[in-house]
Amino acid sequence: MSDDWGLERVEPHWQRERAEPVAVGPPRRRMSRAARIREERRRRQRRVATGAVVGILVVVVIGAVFLGSRLWHSMFGTPGDFTGSGVSDVIIEVRDGDTTTTIGETLQEQGVVATTSAFVKAAEGNAAIATIQPGFYKVRTEIPAADAVARLTDPQNRVGKLVIPEGRQLDDVRDVKTDAVTEGIFTLISKATCVDLNGDHSCVDADALREEAMSADPAALGVPDWAMGPVRAMGSDHRRLEGLIAPGTWNIDPSASPREILSSLITASTAQYAEGGLLATARALNMSPYQVLIVGSLVQREATPEDFAKVARVIYNRLAEDRTLEFDSTVNYPLDRIEVATTDADRAEHTPWNTYVRPGLPATPICSPSQPALAAAEKPAPGDWLYFVTVDMQGTTLFTRDYNQHLANIEIARRNGVLDSAR
Repeated sequence: MSDDWGLERVEPHWQRERAEPVAVGPPRRRMSRAARIREERRRRQRRVATGAVVGILVVVVIGAVFLGSRLWHSMFGTPGDFTGSGVSDVIIEVRDGDTTTTIGETLQEQGVVATTSAFVKAAEGNAAIATIQPGFYKVRTEIPAADAVARLTDPQNRVGKLVIPEGRQLDDVRDVKTDAVTEGIFTLISKATCVDLNGDHSCVDADALREEAMSADPAALGVPDWAMGPVRAMGSDHRRLEGLIAPGTWNIDPSASPREILSSLITASTAQYAEGGLLATARALNMSPYQVLIVGSLVQREATPEDFAKVARVIYNRLAEDRTLEFDSTVNYPLDRIEVATTDADRAEHTPWNTYVRPGLPATPICSPSQPALAAAEKPAPGDWLYFVTVDMQGTTLFTRDYNQHLANIEIARRNGVLDSAR
């Protein structure tokens, strides 16, 4: 066809005939709604089953790794153990009755070992672990459990062990004849607290202990009720604590304060005195426990063990007759010295302890008496003696009730050089 101008007419492209698409493969069937729901359900089930299989495989892999690790450690190492030489020094306490597990727990809490079980395992088969004594030990933090066992079983690592011999007093004393110094309880405590921690050497100073004894409230120091009145009556004199720290072996924490140290010692000593029968015996004697403690200290200083019970009887006999005791040990006590023969001037000094001028017992004990001395104070020997004197260097002591006989015994002592004064 052509238009009026003789041109051929061209149809627009959208009016041209299009080829129909040809389907590939077999013709699809249309699914019903129910079929589509069933198909979707099967797909979900396949996904859940696949996830479960993957989860089981993960658990199996983790379990294999864990069991393999346990097997590796059981064969080649200790689980949860530190390595190396440690980080810093630390003091730990082993208490009476602690088991290996309890010690391990203490070590773990202080950061010494990684786990309690590591320590217990390291201690297995080590006979020395049974020899560990209650007390304080210097160890290091973050050390292998085997190293911790070795340190605790080495006596060199024990610190804070305090030994107070019988008859010591709080202050150092000097022998007038020999000039020898006997260390007092404050000095002994100070030395027992000395320890090297991370290269620094430290001790609790004896003067700091003395200052605490003077200024602290007696209740804060553990002073028992039966001693509270006499102790408070001494005011700020540090000797008010005399006799309240018993002789024996004690464990003290070198890192504790002076007050904590004194309190722990007095509290433990009070318990020891009670267990020894001091309170019951005092009631039987119609005395206070503190008075019995004073008598025990006099017995300790005035006699040798074989004469303890006799000297105790002399004390009670003189008190019963309202006589002054006239013991040179009570003269020497506040002077911090040892001397058999005191001077007239010393015996005339008015002090809370001088029994030449003070009636009755001294104001406080004059030392820490031994158990035998306390036993003698509690059960004195039968006798009517009022006087005694040591007459030779072997310690022979003569007892009598007759004053003239006593003077004769004193002459024997002088001839043997026992009563010679160094001044």
